[in-house]
Amino acid sequence: MFKAFYGLTADPFPKNQEVKHYFKSKNFKEALSRLNFLKKTKGFGLLTGEPGVGKSFLLKYFVTSLNSNLFKSVYIPISTLTVMDFYRALADSLGIQPAHKKIEMFKQIQESIYTYHHSKNITPIIIVDEAQFLKNSILDDLRLIFNFEMDSRDYAILILSGQIPFITQLNRQTHEALRQRIVVNYCIKGLTREETKEYILSRLEIAGCHEPIFTENAFELLFSSTNGCLRRINALARMSLIEGANQKLKSIDNDLVFQVQNELDISD
Repeated sequence: MFKAFYGLTADPFPKNQEVKHYFKSKNFKEALSRLNFLKKTKGFGLLTGEPGVGKSFLLKYFVTSLNSNLFKSVYIPISTLTVMDFYRALADSLGIQPAHKKIEMFKQIQESIYTYHHSKNITPIIIVDEAQFLKNSILDDLRLIFNFEMDSRDYAILILSGQIPFITQLNRQTHEALRQRIVVNYCIKGLTREETKEYILSRLEIAGCHEPIFTENAFELLFSSTNGCLRRINALARMSLIEGANQKLKSIDNDLVFQVQNELDISD
């Protein structure tokens, strides 16, 4: 209903946005440049940020930019695994039939990475999302899995993506060896006030809207109430459009945004 009311050809704020239409904020560009640097140097990368700021989509954008003849991407989204489960997930993603014992899977994974690099001239890129849930035992094994030629060569890229508390976990003394292997460490932040407005306008334009819908004070509240978090902006802006259409309002101001914000707020 809201699409017809505002003359939109599509939902401006869908959960799965097309990569080609993704809003490239300053923070996004800086993070992407770090990943491209890691692509050249290989080794370990750390990507952190609050929930909903766009970490997963950044990784999706990065993966789609890779030459499939030179890189093989492996994405492991579930990090609440045992060591054995993690080994199986990694082996399976590399196209290996996992062995039954950990030591055998360890050898399989290392041999597969070595073969990709030396025989196929392909660099595996292993992305572990929600890394804040990784068990310490898995973190201990990561540096061993990617240890080649007495730790003198990097044949793969490992990207650990997680929320801010993951940094505290890595800063423990027991993970010093792993921390020293991190080549790229970047924290993604939310959009700025100006970028929040630009983002909303760009999404509306993609959906076929070229007329102003949100007032300036609505943009201000959309930023201040979300801290520039993309996921929260999407939810609040979309629901404001729905409610605006229900009330037959051609213009959405801060009063309506505030009303919708209260409806979406599930805190005590």
